[in-house]
Amino acid sequence: MKIVRSPHELKTILKEHQGEIGFVPTMGALHRGHLSLIERARKENALCVVSIFVNPTQFLEGEDLDKYPKKFEADEKICSIAGVDILFYPQAEDMYEEDEIKICSPNVRGYVLEGHVRPGHFDGVLTVVMKLFNIVTPTRAYFGKKDAQQFLLIMQMVKNFFMDVEVIALETMRESDGLAMSSRNVYLNDAERLEALKIGKSLKCATNLVIQKVFEAERIDKEMREVLSPLEVEYISIVSRSFVPQEKVEIGNSIILVAARLGATRLIDNIWI
Repeated sequence: MKIVRSPHELKTILKEHQGEIGFVPTMGALHRGHLSLIERARKENALCVVSIFVNPTQFLEGEDLDKYPKKFEADEKICSIAGVDILFYPQAEDMYEEDEIKICSPNVRGYVLEGHVRPGHFDGVLTVVMKLFNIVTPTRAYFGKKDAQQFLLIMQMVKNFFMDVEVIALETMRESDGLAMSSRNVYLNDAERLEALKIGKSLKCATNLVIQKVFEAERIDKEMREVLSPLEVEYISIVSRSFVPQEKVEIGNSIILVAARLGATRLIDNIWI
């Protein structure tokens, strides 16, 4: 496995590659969810590139940029064992200048749900993903469904800017007890970790309601909140795959999303119906 830190060096290396490139962008602190993306990228492409970059522009003031888990030595070993061909590990000064052009998220879909709670967050996400796509020029890029709004905005960016990359979403990986895998799970103490299981249980409750042909968003929201109590729920939302709010679940075209806080830790999860 080759470790590359310079965007220009990586571009030079990849210009010489003739086959298909699979790309997995990450912020490090890798877990089994990331491994599922790497495995798929390796399977479907001649070359697998993984990036580790804690992107400062997607963190708002007061968020956890400084304490975001950084485990490069462990991540490097994981990537090497997983068969990654190139690990891209730039620093902020490699990726950003003092005064530069940025990508802005759409005025509606970029400022609801996660965008409402974290205004400007998706501007930073889309900017760095655009940069990474331009550096790596991947054939395919792989993301997890847990960050559903992020994934759909990236898909929209690829479409709007006529970018030549196939964007692929994989199912959310979960711990054996149902908690969605996240780098932020390490922040939870034992009591919070136990309470966090209510998030997955609430989505399972929603799924069971849909199976029973209960499609009304208001009813699903109410029963999910009962399961989540007494957690601090930031939002529960039922939207279409184009992120339009729905009054009723449409099988094959709905996502049920939830965000909740446990102490100082904020977790999100969802299920695609």
